Amino acid sequence: MKKQLNYNHTIYASYIGYVTQAIVNNFVPLLMLTFQDTFGLTLDRVALLVTVNFGVQLVVDMLSARYVDRLGYRRCIMAAHIFAAAGLAGLAVFPYVFPGAYAGILTAVILYAVGGGLIEVLISPIVEACPTEKKEAAMSLLHSFYCWGHVFVVLASTAFFYLAGIENWRILAVLWAAVPLFNFFFFRKVPIQVLVEEGTGMSIRGLLREKMFWILFLLMVCAGASEQAMSQWASAFAESALKVTKTVGDLAGPCMFAVLMGTARVVSARLSEKISMVKLMAFSGVLCAASYLLASLAGNPVLGLLGCGLCGLSVGVLWPGTFSMSARAMPHGGTAMFALLALAGDVGCSGGPTFVGLVSQALGEDLKKGILAAVIFPVLLLAGVFLYVLEHKRVDQNAK
Repeated sequence: MKKQLNYNHTIYASYIGYVTQAIVNNFVPLLMLTFQDTFGLTLDRVALLVTVNFGVQLVVDMLSARYVDRLGYRRCIMAAHIFAAAGLAGLAVFPYVFPGAYAGILTAVILYAVGGGLIEVLISPIVEACPTEKKEAAMSLLHSFYCWGHVFVVLASTAFFYLAGIENWRILAVLWAAVPLFNFFFFRKVPIQVLVEEGTGMSIRGLLREKMFWILFLLMVCAGASEQAMSQWASAFAESALKVTKTVGDLAGPCMFAVLMGTARVVSARLSEKISMVKLMAFSGVLCAASYLLASLAGNPVLGLLGCGLCGLSVGVLWPGTFSMSARAMPHGGTAMFALLALAGDVGCSGGPTFVGLVSQALGEDLKKGILAAVIFPVLLLAGVFLYVLEHKRVDQNAK
């Protein structure tokens, strides 16, 4: 069996890994009101589940920087999928067998969050280490599968709830758990290489001493913040701007955002052969800033929604683009670099939406003003791209 599988299969397994990540991050938010009604939970306790998910992933990001190379990619990525499957299946079981339903749900969330954090850290270096050509294109295409997974989770779950009834959500949780379970066996068989041999990659302390690393860290924080500051508020923005129902708002907001973000990653995979990633990042940063301005300042609600869609298109290249630039600028960064950059991205993903919410609240619960303030993230990203170019030139000149 091993002889029949090649590195293309490794990349396919990595695609499924990002679909698993999308399930982990986007399934439970669809059930928030259901959890409230079924288990008598308050809104703040339900909202805490999302915070715990990303908080655990942040902790896993930090720990992975130290231990993944020692344990090995294959062992860790297989464990990641077992944790994800156990957590998703646990959603259907734990609330009914634990002393308290909330404790059961929280335990399930923690389990799949561990899996999600490991997947986020490992998938990119696994693909980067594959002995294949067109790495930048492969990275952009890889990350597009998170977007397609997000769309698939929303659409498939909505269809299931419509056909089978929301009361049967436990069945769907088990069905979603089958995806990481399948991928556990897939990753068991595919060939896997490492970026650098154990002990030859840069240490965390060594990375923190490098100016280039901090520039890449800034880029990653801004990439995550630029993406999620709009994505997490897209549904509420669509509802408030267009006065539509939640179902229509979800489709016109986060679904449209995810589709366009995925499209951007597929297109950038092709363009990366002709246009440098730095230029793609700079263009995307400008378009992202323009989209935030259009969404927040346009008097016409349709134009505001167009700004939301353009934001999805603009942020598509930022996350995978930063990973590609990192691999090029710091080829000996190793797994520790990818883990710390994943940590930076998660900081941006959690901080961006929080920033929008705080500003909106402070300015009279005006969501448009909060989104306008978030233009600071693509502006800082553009500054980071400029610093990257300067530092890259300095390093090249010193090498000569």
